[in-house]
Amino acid sequence: MNKGDYTVLIADDDPDYLFQTVKALERAGYRVDAVASQAEAEAYIAQHKPDIAIFDLMMENDDSGFILCYKLKKRYPDVPVIIATGVARETGFIFSLDTRNEKEWIKADSYLEKGVRPEQLDNEIMKLLNL
Repeated sequence: MNKGDYTVLIADDDPDYLFQTVKALERAGYRVDAVASQAEAEAYIAQHKPDIAIFDLMMENDDSGFILCYKLKKRYPDVPVIIATGVARETGFIFSLDTRNEKEWIKADSYLEKGVRPEQLDNEIMKLLNL
């Protein structure tokens, strides 16, 4: 399979970040579905199964990304999830997926700080999709 066979769901309430990320992933060859809120992502998940998802942490709620991870994994446990956030830069709060406890609680497969270069994001997606 090639990248064009995979659909990436991106949920982020920052229109600039969303636009730039969609364009970068389309240039890399993926099909991309983008939504601008937790509510839109929940509606998408109820109707569609993406191959991988990228969620912002803070949207309508401070923990929107965590909620979306939980809901997506409950419905589609095999779909990898990346949390992409600027929370550490904005609040100083740092979390990781380094421990088993954190992985069980957060439900994401990867955590990236916003500002990640497009090729880094592409590499992370390829790793999680085993491409």
